[in-house]
Amino acid sequence: MTSTTFLLYNGRLLPEAAFALPLPNRGLSFNDGFFETLVWSQGRLRYAEQHARRMQQAAAVLGLELPEAISTAQLEAALSQLAQAQQLPQVRMRVQLWRAGAGLYTPESQEAEWLATSQPFQANDTPVQRADFAKTVQTQVSPVSFCKGPNALLYVMAARERQQRGLDDLVLLSVAGYVAETISAAIFWVKDKQLYTPALTTGCVAGVRRAHLLQVARQQDIECHEVLARPEEVQRADAVFSANVAGIRWIKQLGTTCWEAEHPLLSQLRHWEAQP
Repeated sequence: MTSTTFLLYNGRLLPEAAFALPLPNRGLSFNDGFFETLVWSQGRLRYAEQHARRMQQAAAVLGLELPEAISTAQLEAALSQLAQAQQLPQVRMRVQLWRAGAGLYTPESQEAEWLATSQPFQANDTPVQRADFAKTVQTQVSPVSFCKGPNALLYVMAARERQQRGLDDLVLLSVAGYVAETISAAIFWVKDKQLYTPALTTGCVAGVRRAHLLQVARQQDIECHEVLARPEEVQRADAVFSANVAGIRWIKQLGTTCWEAEHPLLSQLRHWEAQP
């Protein structure tokens, strides 16, 4: 294993210890950008198609020109440099993009700069022992609610609430009271052998694992629904679970409702996703 940690800055591979972020930086000053969390495993970028699609959508909404080096066709090749430099079997990466240039709220440029960092990846399929519905934060649909980064403070506040309440996860509701997502994952539930997940109109993130699971389930003729659902509807489900790039996690208890055993569909979804 290498003793030097590397990063990619605008496509250049650099030692992390030697890097300093140039200022001014609009991402730091105005949160003028977004990020992606990705996993490199077995020589490939997982969910590359879904990541590239969401990055394109985020760049379009923010009025940014997505750098050619991490465009749809080049994303995996660009990040392979970082994966190979780290010499790890599995790597968790974060790609941060922000608008180049200075200025105040009114942008002076459409060009984007980017930074990719990495750390060892650890999959997490362990059950969530105790979850409950958030009391202090709510999601709200907006032009940027589907992507990661612009609303990051919301999830920081949710994580603080989870910690203060001694829970393992927190389920966020929309301002209208519909189930939206967990702190860092999409939420799904199973009812009568059908798969449900919140609609994007709840203000939830359009997760890449969410998109991939829906695609895989539909390919297996599982009926899928993207819906507006109240908390009590989810609590009446046959099973509830969360899903993100780190894994699929069965939720054993949500509020006062408990499920005694993992639903067979969860292991089937993991199996189907693993197929080439």
